[in-house]
Amino acid sequence: MPPDVDWKNIDTVLLDMDGTLLDLAFDSGFWLELVPQALSKKRQIPLAEARQLIHREYLAVRHTMNWYCFDYWCEKLDLDIYQMTSDIGNTARLRDDTTPFLQQLRHSGRRTILLTNAHPHSLSVKVKHTGLDQHLDLLLSTHTFGYPKEDQRLWAAVQRQTGFDPARTLFVDDGEAILDAAKTYGIRYCLGIENPDSTMASQSFQGHPSISDYRSLLPIG
Repeated sequence: MPPDVDWKNIDTVLLDMDGTLLDLAFDSGFWLELVPQALSKKRQIPLAEARQLIHREYLAVRHTMNWYCFDYWCEKLDLDIYQMTSDIGNTARLRDDTTPFLQQLRHSGRRTILLTNAHPHSLSVKVKHTGLDQHLDLLLSTHTFGYPKEDQRLWAAVQRQTGFDPARTLFVDDGEAILDAAKTYGIRYCLGIENPDSTMASQSFQGHPSISDYRSLLPIG
């Protein structure tokens, strides 16, 4: 579904981080490869068994705050998720189309807000290695509110803090369930990212317009 982005009616752009501004390959490699490998080594179990165990644990908390919470996974798996993330921070990468898009948004005078479910430590590590903060007006982790983006209470809290007008806001994310939540809250323009992970096949969206390159949205009037 092609996007219908009417820039003259948009004041605020809310942007997800992982898979939306950053290449999701960092997180895919971490949670699907490094964490199972570390668990396999720590518990001295076959890698395949570690993968199955972690997959079950992931599914049990999907779309909840625990899914994104480092403290939860440190306790659940008895692994130092904080240090493991720091150790590979230098492999975090911006999408190729992110910088020109954010530069034009800033030049246009629109407010740009990062709204991520990523844990604050993950956000800090990625900002350190990508300089993402240089292009944004405000960076928010949903952990500071206590609800993920899938929860309507999160959107109400963010609106109270930032004062964004849902009718004049564009929200971009790579997750359909999250876009659904934003649309339910009343955000007028919701846009999906078809290619969040450079190492995996593209995805399609059932209920939202989507793009594979921000440059298709340029120029921004």
